[in-house]
Amino acid sequence: MKLTVFEFDMPPSTNPPSAAHGATYADAISPAADAALPECGGGESFALMVMGHSMVPEFNEGEIIIIEPAGLAKDGVYVLAWHQEEWTFRQLLRAGTGWLLHPLNPAFADAALVDLDAVRGVIIQKALPGRRRASKHYI
Repeated sequence: MKLTVFEFDMPPSTNPPSAAHGATYADAISPAADAALPECGGGESFALMVMGHSMVPEFNEGEIIIIEPAGLAKDGVYVLAWHQEEWTFRQLLRAGTGWLLHPLNPAFADAALVDLDAVRGVIIQKALPGRRRASKHYI
């Protein structure tokens, strides 16, 4: 499941590159340019738009997820991870001495993790744009 940056805090003098419709922020920027951008503080939550179908039926394309970078990554939570050179959104499951990034859609495969270094945040909320009552909290 690819994720598209929906909203994040950046200094007014820094403008992120624009991406074609359906592309991710990572697709629109080179690694060197990405390294030059300021990072959000470790405790600042941010929002992303869900793209793709690997997390249906719980998360549908177009929904907004809120990520807490300092959230506790534990068995069963939904996480944002940097895996195989791209951002991915999955359920984190304990598997023996390691971990799995588990898609809810059975058409997609699990991805093994040795440790939690790839996990960059925990999903704490989802919302459907324009439907406040459709919001759901996970923590």
